[in-house]
Amino acid sequence: MSVGELYSQCTRVWIPDPDEVWRSAELTKDYKEGDRSLQLRLEDDTIREYPIDVQSNQLPFLRNPDILVGENDLTALSYLHEPAVLHNLKVRFLESNHIYTYCGIVLVAINPYEQLPIYGQDVIYAYSGQNMGDMDPHIFAVAEEAYKQMARDEKNQSIIVSGESGAGKTVSAKYAMRYFATVGGSASDTNIEEKVLASSPIMEAIGNAKTTRNDNSSRFGKYIQIGFDRRYHIIGANMRTYLLEKSRVVFQADDERNYHIFYQLCAAASLPEFKELALTCAEDFFYTSQGGDTSIEGVDDAEDFEKTRQAFALLGVRESHQISIFKIIASILHLGNVEIQAERDGDSCSVSPQDEHLSNFCRLLGVEHSQMEHWLCRRKLVTASETYVKTMSLQQVVNARNALAKHIYAQLFGWIVEQVNKALHTALKQHSFIGVLDIYGFETFEVNSFEQFCINYANEKLQQQFNSHVFKLEQEEYMKEQIPWTLIDFYDNQPCIDLIEAKLGILDLLDEECKVPKGTDQNWAQKLYDRHSGSQHFQKPRMSNTAFIVVHFADKVEYLSDGFLEKNRDTVYEEQINILKASKFPLVADLFHDDKDPVPASAKGSSSKINVRSARPQLKASNKEHKKTVGHQFRTSLHLLMETLNATTPHYVRCIKPNDEKLPFHFDPKRAVQQLRACGVLETIRISAAGYPSRWAYHDFFNRYRVLIKKRELASADKKAVCRSVLESLIKDPDKFQFGRTKIFFRAGQVAYLEKLRADKFRAATIMIQKTVRGWLQRVKYRRLKGAALTLQRYCRGHLARRLAEHLRRTQAAVVLQKQCRMQRARRAYRRLRGAAIVIQAFVRGMFVRRTYHQVLREHKATILQKHTRGWMARRHFQRLRGAAIVIQCAFRRLKAKQELKALKIEARSAEHLKRLNVGMENKVVQLQRRIDDQNKEFKTLSEQLSTVTSTHAMEVEKLKKELAHYQQSRGGDSSPRLQEEVESLRTELQKANSERKILEDTHTREKDELRKRVADLEQENALLKDEKEQLNRQILCQSQDEFAQNSVKENLLMKKELEEERSRYQNLVKEYSRLEQRYDNLRDEMTILKQTPGHRRNPSNQSSLESDSNYPSISTSEVGDTEDALQQVEEIGLEKAAMDMTVFLKLQKRVRELEQERRKLQGQLEKREQQDSKTAQVEQPKNDVDLDQDADLAYNTLKRQELESENKKLKNDLNELRKAVADQATQNNSAPGSPDGYSLLLNQLKLAHEELEVRKEEVLILRTQIVSADQRRLAGKSTEPNINARTSWPNSEKHVDQEDAIEAYHGVCQTNRLLEAQLQAQSRTHEEEAEALRAQVEALQEELDRQQQTFSQTLLLSPEAQVEFAVQQEMSRLTNENLDLKELVEKLEKNEKKLKKQLKIHMKKVQDLEAIQTLAQSEKRRHELNRQVTVQRKEKDFQGMLEYHKEDEALLIRNLVTELKPQALVGTVPCLPAYILYMCIRHADHVNDDLKVHSLLTSTINGIKKVLKKHNDDFEMTSFWLSNTCRLLHCLKQYSGDEGFMTQNSAKQNEHCLKNFDLTEYRQVLSDLSIQIYQQLIKIAEGVLQPMIVSAMLENESIQGLSGMKPTGYRKRSSSMVDGDNSYCLEAIIRQMNSFHTTMCDQGLDPEIVLQVFKQLFYMITAVTLNNLLLRKDVCSWSTGMQLRYNISQLEEWLRGRNLHQSGAVRTMEPLIQAAQLLQLKKKTPEDAEAICSLCTALSTQQIVKILNLYTPLNEFEERVTVGFIRTIQAQLQERNDGQQLLLDYKHTFPVLFPFNPSSLTMDSIHIPACLNLEFLSEV
Repeated sequence: MSVGELYSQCTRVWIPDPDEVWRSAELTKDYKEGDRSLQLRLEDDTIREYPIDVQSNQLPFLRNPDILVGENDLTALSYLHEPAVLHNLKVRFLESNHIYTYCGIVLVAINPYEQLPIYGQDVIYAYSGQNMGDMDPHIFAVAEEAYKQMARDEKNQSIIVSGESGAGKTVSAKYAMRYFATVGGSASDTNIEEKVLASSPIMEAIGNAKTTRNDNSSRFGKYIQIGFDRRYHIIGANMRTYLLEKSRVVFQADDERNYHIFYQLCAAASLPEFKELALTCAEDFFYTSQGGDTSIEGVDDAEDFEKTRQAFALLGVRESHQISIFKIIASILHLGNVEIQAERDGDSCSVSPQDEHLSNFCRLLGVEHSQMEHWLCRRKLVTASETYVKTMSLQQVVNARNALAKHIYAQLFGWIVEQVNKALHTALKQHSFIGVLDIYGFETFEVNSFEQFCINYANEKLQQQFNSHVFKLEQEEYMKEQIPWTLIDFYDNQPCIDLIEAKLGILDLLDEECKVPKGTDQNWAQKLYDRHSGSQHFQKPRMSNTAFIVVHFADKVEYLSDGFLEKNRDTVYEEQINILKASKFPLVADLFHDDKDPVPASAKGSSSKINVRSARPQLKASNKEHKKTVGHQFRTSLHLLMETLNATTPHYVRCIKPNDEKLPFHFDPKRAVQQLRACGVLETIRISAAGYPSRWAYHDFFNRYRVLIKKRELASADKKAVCRSVLESLIKDPDKFQFGRTKIFFRAGQVAYLEKLRADKFRAATIMIQKTVRGWLQRVKYRRLKGAALTLQRYCRGHLARRLAEHLRRTQAAVVLQKQCRMQRARRAYRRLRGAAIVIQAFVRGMFVRRTYHQVLREHKATILQKHTRGWMARRHFQRLRGAAIVIQCAFRRLKAKQELKALKIEARSAEHLKRLNVGMENKVVQLQRRIDDQNKEFKTLSEQLSTVTSTHAMEVEKLKKELAHYQQSRGGDSSPRLQEEVESLRTELQKANSERKILEDTHTREKDELRKRVADLEQENALLKDEKEQLNRQILCQSQDEFAQNSVKENLLMKKELEEERSRYQNLVKEYSRLEQRYDNLRDEMTILKQTPGHRRNPSNQSSLESDSNYPSISTSEVGDTEDALQQVEEIGLEKAAMDMTVFLKLQKRVRELEQERRKLQGQLEKREQQDSKTAQVEQPKNDVDLDQDADLAYNTLKRQELESENKKLKNDLNELRKAVADQATQNNSAPGSPDGYSLLLNQLKLAHEELEVRKEEVLILRTQIVSADQRRLAGKSTEPNINARTSWPNSEKHVDQEDAIEAYHGVCQTNRLLEAQLQAQSRTHEEEAEALRAQVEALQEELDRQQQTFSQTLLLSPEAQVEFAVQQEMSRLTNENLDLKELVEKLEKNEKKLKKQLKIHMKKVQDLEAIQTLAQSEKRRHELNRQVTVQRKEKDFQGMLEYHKEDEALLIRNLVTELKPQALVGTVPCLPAYILYMCIRHADHVNDDLKVHSLLTSTINGIKKVLKKHNDDFEMTSFWLSNTCRLLHCLKQYSGDEGFMTQNSAKQNEHCLKNFDLTEYRQVLSDLSIQIYQQLIKIAEGVLQPMIVSAMLENESIQGLSGMKPTGYRKRSSSMVDGDNSYCLEAIIRQMNSFHTTMCDQGLDPEIVLQVFKQLFYMITAVTLNNLLLRKDVCSWSTGMQLRYNISQLEEWLRGRNLHQSGAVRTMEPLIQAAQLLQLKKKTPEDAEAICSLCTALSTQQIVKILNLYTPLNEFEERVTVGFIRTIQAQLQERNDGQQLLLDYKHTFPVLFPFNPSSLTMDSIHIPACLNLEFLSEV
């Protein structure tokens, strides 16, 4: 292709521009070789003539087609040059707001100066596992590439982040580390990933500062190695730092700040723990106020300081060390404020001893004030013979002070880095690591010094490594594709590196000059001129003798040699260091010890921007081991870094600063080009352009350019041959392309040429289509006009014909009207005459009829009067006779009643009647007598005490009287009046105190009455308000029923929503529990592997396995469940509120235990009653009188026990009243201090109540002992009765007894003994349980008493008002607790009543059945005298739907039915057969009332299912099988539980299969939770199968062939990211997979409702993954993709309808994806289009809509891009939406699952057990 073809008319080119760097123009006429200029038209239609250099013939750069603008990868551009790169970055940054762009292996990141929502957890998960290039460019893509290569190649990786200050290096490195911390989280609980992230705030505080270019500029470089184990989990990290800018500690330029930690510490100086630091605001210190403003807009230093302290704590730095660190930092600030006074001679100076800042400095560092004051102003000179102390000038002292401050900070910085590394260090073996290098970019300023020299030297080394790596990758790609290649010439900067670091290079000469005693910067510069003047990379400025120029790879840089020597030496005086070594603080002394490595792992640079980590003090001249210079240390550390990077696979991130004003999304082309040249991006472009930058797979090339292929060639099946032939025919120069093994390689510009040919082809086809369409449109227009003319003619003729017909019709109608009118007049006259005659006849006939009617009526009334008169006379006679009879009867009955009353009075006076009335009162009398005796004993004791006290008191009175008399005699008569006065005054005070006490008592009584009255009023008012509320409710209900219905609907919807949310939270907790359980098992396996202990065995206990595996409460673990609920309550509602409700909770928990004990007690009594009934049924002869008497005694004892229990309840009520009295008495005692101790009286009453309770307990025990003895006597009597009866009834009783009969009798006696022994043990256990319960009750009462005493003591300390309020609160809480107890008691009693009624019915039925069986057996015995061992009737019995097994066969049952069962073995049987078999086994255990068997079977089943699911955690069929069986077992437990709510659909036969004895509600909850876990595992497996297919099938595969034209990306994915093999899927693959899922679930009998929920979840996942990829991929956001997506969605909807799954809500979950597809197809130009988009895309968020519009990419040049203005219009219209900032859908979101009750229509007796299950040990019952 010739130059003339390329530079033809309308071709667009790039020309240089002083403002925009490059400017676009268009040729107005063709270029011909030899022309001296080009005629151009600029974008503003300005005509310009562009001159061409004839000698070089350098034409302007060609511009890429618009279809290629905005590419993700710069190397995909057809024309690779600087203006194309700059324009592509500008378009992506400004128009699409994309800050990341690939440039081959380099990620170019432009700082947006704005927070973007592209770094959340959802974005991390979206990029996780993706190949680099499949998604849009992102720092996460680079991190994922490094992580993937580390895992696949097992080679260490490095991410090199570089750029100038303010470009975003630190943020990019931080996001990369966050990605590794999220994807490769630690396998243990050390949370090492959190510690890695926590190191960032610390390093930013001590190493970052505000500069003119960046508010948070990193003033050091760092390399962080993140270590991974063999499973690629983070196990540790290590940090190396470089070039700390020490000079910033003592000097800051204008509008800059010192390191953040200084300002953070000053902001927190007011805290109490920092008072000793003696700090004030930052403006008061010299080292923090040189830059002017000490604050940063939008930054809170105090808040950042708190984050820094939290980070220190998280990394394990002790509080004492933190305080020491802050002391050292504060001492540096005080050191800067030390005032140095110059002496008169000018050669010496001094520091005032009273200097406050020097004192603080010495105090904080723990050094001697006098020594520091002395050596700050002096230094020591050491010679071979003697030592001199020399004073220093003012400037020398200032420099020494600043050097000391820098050295202290550098040492502290190094110590902190060491502590961070210790915290991040791990003892585990590191398998591999990923290093993140955050280092400065190339720098050039107006004045460049030693710091810039070191920085640019480091960038030279990094650029050399970068160039060699890029060149290596290019050559590897060519060799892999097996194409011939030649050595690519690239810039080699080794000569420049040799100039700097080689022998006698710049650094070597600098170190040599530093060793010279009187070396100067000028002498060093002169040596450079002499040595390197001939080097091509070294130049001497014309106008300076102290500067030199180095030609770097990026630009020429002029360095000023002033200060190089001093910064390289980094001198600190030894005397000052020795003072610091002698500090009394260990940390300060350790900072300056010399036992460190002379070449530390993290060296740091010096002076204004560079310093070393460890500067050693200047040693004596006699010491041969001199301190290494800064340049030498930096060179050594840089070599170590390069060795590390060369041993890893590097990944590059180049950060670009778009503008210097920090404006968001503002692009300055000059600054961008300068950085692109400096960071090596353009060098990458140049290397790529030198080879074959554009690369196409054969398939993609064929699809894109098949329009250029002839029709006969398209029929060929060999696409490679077709591509070869078409390229050879289109491109004549064979050097412009190469055919590789899988790709076609093109030179730069060839793809653009092919695009031009394709566009010409399309343009010609378009013209042909337009011509044809326009002709067709004209023909259609002519035909339409002709048809219109014919239509007009037809309508006109029809109108004339219709008008004639109308005239004829009207004439005919007039004739008909005349005829009808005449007929109507004649008919009306006739009807008038006829009506008059009929009226006359009617009146006459009526008159005659009325006369006859009146005569008959009068006769009838006379008859009725006669009848009533005769009846009245007869009734009066009868009443008179009946009254006489009644009088006679009354007299007789009164006589009889008097006689009977007399007899009753005589009987009432008899003794027998009194005995009957006083039955049951004897024990009460005994008790009352015992109580009287106790009270008499106590009265005697108290009387004795009283007499003792009285005698003692009398003795004391006598003694006092004697002393008083003696005292009066000694004092005489003068003192008696004074004593009397004192007595009188004391009496007065006593009376006053008594009156005050009475007043207080009255006040308290009045307040108490007022309070009670107030409570009564409030209760009355509350009742009135309730009545008023009910009336208002009735009125509202009557007035607005419709509104109430609407509100009810809304409330129902809200409640449903809350229920869904609650269910979702609960199921998430179940899911989290399952995850933690899995993690626990993994950790346990790891511990087993690590320990390798052969003696470890697994615990075979089912109980323990239930507690460890299932972690759910069983029948006996309700207390644990209550405790867990309480802990959860504390976590949810907070500690304070939970503490308030804890008493209620403890009481409820205690009540639960009591109810459980009562249930067991009733169960035991029920079992004994069943045994008694069975024995009673076996006895055939009637009971004798002795049995009747024993039964009567037993009934009496039972009644007695019930009476005692009721008395016990009364005592409990009395105890509660006593507690109430305690609270009331406490208030009275507080109000009246002098009143007698009423609380002790209450305690005495409580003790009496306790004693009475003990008496009651003894009586209960005595009665129960009598009951047991009576039962034993009765059983003994019953056991002897058969022998007696047998002895009397056997005719051969006196004969010799056979041996077998004797043995049989002996066995019977043994069995009876065992039965009696078991009963005795049961009774003893019952007694022990009752005693334990009573003991627990006493302890509870004692605890309650202690609590009341504590409350009482606390109440005494309160004021009266507070006491009243506290008493009210206590009363309210007590009433609340009592109400809860009563409610629980009522519910429990109701439940027990229902249960006992049910059991009574069951037992009645059993008794009836037993009687029927016995009757049948007796009749059969009479007819057939059969042997007792024959059991023929059992075989004839019907199968009752129960399966019996022995306890030792339970493990075999679980193994055959659960753990080793394969779903394929049950094909063709009843679905969910294992669930039915398990229920039949449970039913038999319930039938025999064996609770341990039920508990063990259910526990083993649950654990077995868990083990199977854990073993087959990726088997969909197995998981679905056990989900269906678990749900069916849950449904069976509900259906046959006996609850009426679950029995509505049962048949009569199914109702017979209900459980009789046990309530398995708790196990239903356990099975429900297990079903949730299985469902979540099923979803996880299905998602794992479908997820790799989704993107390829939904977005990439061409469901509609030929629709996608394949945009010419030419993107070269990294070879390391590509996996061999074709992983593309089509939509049919997804549909086939879902068909497989659906068939499996339906065949295994899974409930249809659960199937619907499964597919709803799967379709949501398909939507989320597809939409997230659409939002993160620019190449799929096109019109054709929208069409493909719509077609795929329609296919999925059709599949849902075909499987009858459209009611699952799956289509609703796809609504965001449907709207995204519509958005890609809609027109996007006018405001009307924007309004239509806003109204249509309601399921998409604003962020998602804007993102899709930004990503929208035309597939050819005929489409137009979405303009920025249109996107702004969309954003303006969507401002009112409050849909959050989330961009991606959470594809891990799980809808809450609901398991609706689905009863089975099968009966248990109809189920057949196949032989393949090997369950022969199960016997049918």
